[in-house]
Amino acid sequence: MSKHYETAFILKPTLTEEEAKAKIDFFSEVITKQGGEIVAVEQLGVKRLAYKIAKFERGNYVAIYFTSDGKVNKELERVYGITEDILRFIVIKYESKTEIEAWENMVNRAKGLPFKEYKLSETVREYRPRSPRRFNDEDRRERAPRREESAEEANKEAKVAE
Repeated sequence: MSKHYETAFILKPTLTEEEAKAKIDFFSEVITKQGGEIVAVEQLGVKRLAYKIAKFERGNYVAIYFTSDGKVNKELERVYGITEDILRFIVIKYESKTEIEAWENMVNRAKGLPFKEYKLSETVREYRPRSPRRFNDEDRRERAPRREESAEEANKEAKVAE
């Protein structure tokens, strides 16, 4: 039974378009040689990284969506680890019905087909701020206002100290 996977990786931004395309084709070939079937490839382009990785502030983001029986993962991670042009990588497995539905939606987006755009309330509980804590007048303590020293009082205290 084939399972749904996504692999995302960040290539060095110094690669030319042809070199980046060759790397993507290479990783796609690794997946197909291990019995996986590539469903979609999405190039997200060069984007700014959240933090520097190996002295790079930008990276070329790529996502590959594929189905496999699970044998691909070890070989794919091994190849990622020995490839110098990879800054970071991840392989994600989609198992539940809702995850597979989201995977199919991402595949449609990558292929340029119509896809469902989720609203925040559909996927995550909406953030509702807590109501402010209310105090009774009795709960509040009266604070004496700070007394600010005048320049004259400071001079008097300085003379007394001498």
